Amino acid sequence: MERVVAYVDGFNLYYGLRSKGWKRFYWLNIPDLIRLFLRPGQRLVKTKYFTTIVQQPEDKRLRQAVFLDALRTLPDFSIYYGQFLSDTKVCHNCGYTYTTYHEKMTDVNIAVELMADALKDLFDVAFLVSADSDLVGPVRLIKRLFHPKRVVAIFPPDRFSSQLEQISNGILHINHVELSKSQFPEEVVTPGGVILRRPNQWH
Repeated sequence: MERVVAYVDGFNLYYGLRSKGWKRFYWLNIPDLIRLFLRPGQRLVKTKYFTTIVQQPEDKRLRQAVFLDALRTLPDFSIYYGQFLSDTKVCHNCGYTYTTYHEKMTDVNIAVELMADALKDLFDVAFLVSADSDLVGPVRLIKRLFHPKRVVAIFPPDRFSSQLEQISNGILHINHVELSKSQFPEEVVTPGGVILRRPNQWH
């Protein structure tokens, strides 16, 4: 059996769902989604999810916290965290000062895990759930240094990278059919007995 490890760019996936208006699919069991893309003779051995903790607004932070707690109940699943950096902006027209936030470290964390796992021979096929062209470099390096290992790009909804398409061993697309088959139940119970419920805004 070919060993598959999945590397999931959480914000790339989230923004793809958001741009399609697919809030009803946010309550997503990610390993179940990945398994739908396995071919005969392949098995998913690990899913690695890369995200950043939302700081504000509070209601959004709480929804993400519930979702991450649900993901933590899954076996062979790990979460890796980046960070949000703040920038102070000034409107050139009115002089109003405001703060914006941008996510950092996700692509670096994915690249590090991809290379480390290839070096440790933990996969035969890597599923890269992202359309971030910054990941072309590590994909190219894995193909060059660790042949015959393969990297398959799985593009989130409404996301595409021609650079990743050209360098990957194959591409797949996530659509509403796979998403609808990969939802958590309405309630998820943690090992400690805590009941986690799908946020009302995600129906």
